Amino acid sequence: MTARIALFSLLLAAAPHAGLAQRGPAPDPLVREGVTVMLGPHTYAIPDGNVPLVPNIGIVVGSRATLVVDTGLGRRNGEAVLREVAKVSRNATLYIVTTHFHVEHTLGYTAFPASAQYVNSTIQEAEFTEAGMRQVETFASRSPLSAELLKDAARRPAAITFDREYVLDLGGVRARLAVVGPTHTKGDTAVFVEGDGVLFAGDVVMNRSFVAANQNSSIKAWLAAFDLFASMKPATIVPAHGDIGPGSILATLQSVVQGIQSRARELKAQGKSADETATLVQMEFQAQQPTWARPNGIAALARSAYAEAP
Repeated sequence: MTARIALFSLLLAAAPHAGLAQRGPAPDPLVREGVTVMLGPHTYAIPDGNVPLVPNIGIVVGSRATLVVDTGLGRRNGEAVLREVAKVSRNATLYIVTTHFHVEHTLGYTAFPASAQYVNSTIQEAEFTEAGMRQVETFASRSPLSAELLKDAARRPAAITFDREYVLDLGGVRARLAVVGPTHTKGDTAVFVEGDGVLFAGDVVMNRSFVAANQNSSIKAWLAAFDLFASMKPATIVPAHGDIGPGSILATLQSVVQGIQSRARELKAQGKSADETATLVQMEFQAQQPTWARPNGIAALARSAYAEAP
């Protein structure tokens, strides 16, 4: 490893800690009320306000039933979501979908009535069974409020399960569910509201952000997900976290991920190791987009591209 790369690695490792020190304590992970926005004739979102551990939450209202996409961290947040749902829907029939198994997306469902039907992939069901309650323990240790929010956390088994795709007819509007992992998680699930052109993309597409990749991610799966999303022609994209954006953010991110794949393959062909490749790609692409969030995902994606290169 060259001195330049080694120095960059040290600075990168220190950067997140320095940023946290400057920002101070994180805001409380509470879903905000009274900020719900309309994104289409049937589709609404509760923006996260860029607060960590708060997801952007979707509400899709048909003539027969209402769908909630992600539910917040614990019962208190789920209750806030239900109050917002009541402002835009009078349907008695409720469905719940989660974009992935992480607890800030799932555990608000403890507040939902038993009649609400949780629709989930078999992959997400297995992921939560394996790791969900361990994640509860980790998140609960972060602050007294987090512990309070998660005090009665419990897994809610899905009423309806599916493998890779499922369509919910809500009456006058359909929501198309598609599992696209292994990306951020194995069971990452996107929800496309047909007619309204709104895509709830989970952690797979972010606005002004690199992707939230990790050691289990597949760059091939990520690019396949982008291709699927592009075929839907979304007018609006709601990421799991961060600002809601136009459909054009998909092409921007797709170009960056394709660039990471191409550069990693090039470095591998030159005889660079996986570690050298990850560090160089991290440095180069973070320099190209210095203001984007989640830069640490670059290295993980580069390692996937290296491993999957022909």
